[in-house]
Amino acid sequence: MSLYKTERRRFVMGLVIIVLIYSAYYIYFADTPDAILIPRKIRHLIKFGTTILVYVVGSFHLGTLQQKWMGMLWHCIHISLLVTITSIGLYDWTFGMVSQPTKDLAQSMQEFLISPVLYVGMGILNRQFKKQ
Repeated sequence: MSLYKTERRRFVMGLVIIVLIYSAYYIYFADTPDAILIPRKIRHLIKFGTTILVYVVGSFHLGTLQQKWMGMLWHCIHISLLVTITSIGLYDWTFGMVSQPTKDLAQSMQEFLISPVLYVGMGILNRQFKKQ
């Protein structure tokens, strides 16, 4: 099998896994009315765990791209936003509830990190650079 087909198969497998994680997160956790009954710290851990899982899957499946800087970009985006989200969460746990705009910002960052959009964007960039 050629390198292109192997790379493509690995990318598609990563995409399928990320879509499944994203879907399961929303079906079983985020969009359920019972989610509010889960203690706040457990909700934080579920969100953090989901984000870490997507990061690991993406890192593994993007690890063989020929454009090595794209893997670095994946890591930089995830790590910087994870540090920000974790800081907000730790503040929330330690000093009390954070403001609603801060919660919304953290939620938006977490949504961006678990959605397949970033992963697909990396695949599109990789494909464009291969053509050149």
